[in-house]
Amino acid sequence: MKKKKKSQPAKMGRQKLRIKLRNDALLYFMLVPVLAWYIIICYIPMAGITLAFREFRFDGGLWNSPWVGMENFTKMLSDSDFLVAVKNTLIIGVGGIMFQMPCAIILAILVNEIKGAKAKKFFQTVVTFPHFISWVVLGGILTSMFSSSGIINQMLGAFNLPSVSPLTNVASFCPFIWISNIWKEIGWDSIIYIAAITSIDTGLYEAAEVDGANRLQRMWHITLPGIRPTIVIMLILAVGQLMNNGRFDQIFNLYSSPVYSVGDTLDTYIFRESFVTGGLNFGYSTAIGLFKSVIGVILITASNKIATAMGETGLM
Repeated sequence: MKKKKKSQPAKMGRQKLRIKLRNDALLYFMLVPVLAWYIIICYIPMAGITLAFREFRFDGGLWNSPWVGMENFTKMLSDSDFLVAVKNTLIIGVGGIMFQMPCAIILAILVNEIKGAKAKKFFQTVVTFPHFISWVVLGGILTSMFSSSGIINQMLGAFNLPSVSPLTNVASFCPFIWISNIWKEIGWDSIIYIAAITSIDTGLYEAAEVDGANRLQRMWHITLPGIRPTIVIMLILAVGQLMNNGRFDQIFNLYSSPVYSVGDTLDTYIFRESFVTGGLNFGYSTAIGLFKSVIGVILITASNKIATAMGETGLM
């Protein structure tokens, strides 16, 4: 009897599961292509992580290359250029979060304050358009403008003013990277905040206006608190991407040897080690990629824990 009592709930649970699968069979069938994509594109290639512990050889391939254990990681942590790349990655990434995210939030609030629908769409299109310009094209434009013989320095020279060279100046290269990326991406980044603002109950604004709140007070006390969960989630995701800040195209097309000390990030360092100076050492570059992924998981987990401990929604 005791065995029957214990097995009865399990039997009922399996029966409910079968009924649910039968009723929602079409929905689960629609998940098959997505699951197949993730398995083929995201999970099967993870077998390549073992390359971080091997010395890759073309005649041996992935599975028959000699096993070297932690040798690639030891080399990585003892390489001064790698440590400089880590420092630069963190500086550029943290600076991007500190400057770019507030600018995107402010832009979203300002766009929301535009009353005319046509004017709002026009302004949003103008500020979003630079996102679709390739960094290859934009890098060429910025180089022709700010190089030592570029348009900007020619104009400064005509007025007997000192030339500026942010592309080759160690002190101004990082600010130039931040400013150019803000100009290019601020409109695109603001879209999610604009969407979050539209979900705020308009009755709150009307009630605040009746109570005598001006436009700035409504922004501060209604708009910002209304999009705070979105801001927190975007901040958590941005912190998780600090080691992989997605700026390879930008920095690769703008930096040069004079600014390697401040502009060489992990992505550009991996590229040079893999294809320029490292002799196609894919095991070493895979070890660096694995290091980035582990640090990224730690950062996103820690930031999410901190956010939830402070009473925010977080990712989970």
